[in-house]
Amino acid sequence: MTLLPETVRRIDGIAARAQSTGRVPSLALAVVRDRAVLHFAGAGEQPRPDPKTQYRLGSITKTITATLVMQLRDEGFFALDDLLYRHLPGTPIGGVTLRQLLGHVSGLQREPDGPWWERNPGGDVDRLLAELTYEKLAGPPYRRYRYSNLAYGLLGAVLERVTGMGWAELAGKRLLDPLGMKRTTYAPVEPYARGYVVQHALGGALHEEPRPDTGAMAPAGQLWSTVTDMAKWAAFLADPAPAVLARETVDEMCTPVAISDLESWTAGHGLGPQLYRVGERVYAGHGGSMPGYVAHLAVHRRSRMGVIVFANAYGLDGTSIKDVGLAALTATLDSEPTPVPAWRPPAAPEGEAAEICGRWWWMGREYSLLPDGDALVMTGPNHHTRFAREAPDRWRGLSGDNEGEILRILRDPDGTAERLDIATFRYSRAPSHLA
Repeated sequence: MTLLPETVRRIDGIAARAQSTGRVPSLALAVVRDRAVLHFAGAGEQPRPDPKTQYRLGSITKTITATLVMQLRDEGFFALDDLLYRHLPGTPIGGVTLRQLLGHVSGLQREPDGPWWERNPGGDVDRLLAELTYEKLAGPPYRRYRYSNLAYGLLGAVLERVTGMGWAELAGKRLLDPLGMKRTTYAPVEPYARGYVVQHALGGALHEEPRPDTGAMAPAGQLWSTVTDMAKWAAFLADPAPAVLARETVDEMCTPVAISDLESWTAGHGLGPQLYRVGERVYAGHGGSMPGYVAHLAVHRRSRMGVIVFANAYGLDGTSIKDVGLAALTATLDSEPTPVPAWRPPAAPEGEAAEICGRWWWMGREYSLLPDGDALVMTGPNHHTRFAREAPDRWRGLSGDNEGEILRILRDPDGTAERLDIATFRYSRAPSHLA
């Protein structure tokens, strides 16, 4: 797939304006889809942007940590509603849950004690836990959205304690290696962009920032990557590799836990990913910043289109890296025609599915039950549910209006499927039967 020339011009303009008006040494922007970079737009010369040049991810790292948590949850290492003290015994804030930490609704304050962790070498997990005090809880869980870097340091500690492996090793073996993200690393590997503070009071002089190993806080913001590698991560968030994480689990991660913008409801947070609403679209992703770097990743999961933006200065003048990324992704989706998939006749249903396909009636209204692969889809007035078979005469809603509900087949004495019972609502084959 290639972008239209008009789209390319719009993306190039967004990148050039962001670098120039934002006054950053370099800016790298890529529109991506299905692991591929569709268009790369670079601006600035220190360094000259390149798709294979590393920048620091900052808090985009949190999506890696969250995915590790969900992997281990699916494998039975713990439950998301486990209290923290179950895995980190003795901690004074052990009454919060892993779910609350993932979604930034635990009430935990933003940062650990001590010097600014992003700009200083970090200690180990034992030191992080030893410095925790009850006062780190600024309020009760779910009272408000409270973004917390400390929460992800603690999630990293849980991962280490339950597996016996370091966080960086876990990320490499379980995510980065399987997805082929060879240029996503714990420490910078050449070629990489140096990060700066732009001294505007000194005419734009550059001050190079340190690049410390953040230790136990690494799960909150340590990683380095390229737009080429992050195209693979964007593809995973849009259309996950089942060998790494089930689609249902990534869907769960992208379900809102909290709205972070209570005035306009344009931003929220799931179990790891940040969520953004632009017009009628919702994007999933995350922003990031570390001293000398800002970054943003956003994905429109339905179209599998995404954007990655990096800059090597601590902030952009007059805008934000998030706004640049969302503007580029929205411009692409607005400009590019939506692919129309070819229609293919479904395979004929067999067995129990064939028995119950067709028309059904409830309260005088007609509904249809039709095959969709191994599933069945019920449609009707303001209704759409996809069901999968669990056992004889028993199907469960996978998505839509009756997600999670049970469809039971009710048979007459001779074994004919006479009615469907969906969460106590009964559907019949004839319109005269209303219940």
